[in-house]
Amino acid sequence: MSRMSEPSYTLAAPCSHQADIRKSRFLAQAAPVSSADEALDFVRKVGDPGANHDCWAYRIGQDYRFNDDGEPSGSAGKPILAAIDGQNLDGVVAVVTRWFGGIKLGVGGLIRAYGGTAAECLRQGERIAIIPTTELVLECGYADLPLIKARLQPMQPDIRNENFDAHGVRVLLSLPDKHVEALQQLVADITRGQGRLTAKPG
Repeated sequence: MSRMSEPSYTLAAPCSHQADIRKSRFLAQAAPVSSADEALDFVRKVGDPGANHDCWAYRIGQDYRFNDDGEPSGSAGKPILAAIDGQNLDGVVAVVTRWFGGIKLGVGGLIRAYGGTAAECLRQGERIAIIPTTELVLECGYADLPLIKARLQPMQPDIRNENFDAHGVRVLLSLPDKHVEALQQLVADITRGQGRLTAKPG
């Protein structure tokens, strides 16, 4: 099963977790984000110039990045990203800061330390489900709109805009994907096939 077909979650709020591993201190900090700029701002904000490494990763839909910040290639940023993906999280950035304690961990030890600290941080964070939605355009007559809107409410619509003209009403709305077919049937029934429900052009 592909990653995108599984339920996705994001964090409800920032979270953190600290671990001491063979005299090095690791601090993981994670937060919900909606853009790459927001993710990089968080990295800059929580990074510690006095630490040895601020390693990080983010996942926002198909967009992702990770950074080892001086640790051996593949030993820090990638395990942090794997921790995000392993918990089906999206719209999330995680930073793991390390203060070196004098004992080298080796690449395998670093992977476990960075990935494990990030994973525990994310496990402790409160999460909320991401509900896939579709933007739609509803076109119908004036008389049909109140009844459609009344029946639409349980479907949790986000009505963005309503335009009235000589031909009727044009409504721009966002709706959870699972309700789109039901709304199509509802519009057809109430308007006796005269109304239209179409996906908003990209």
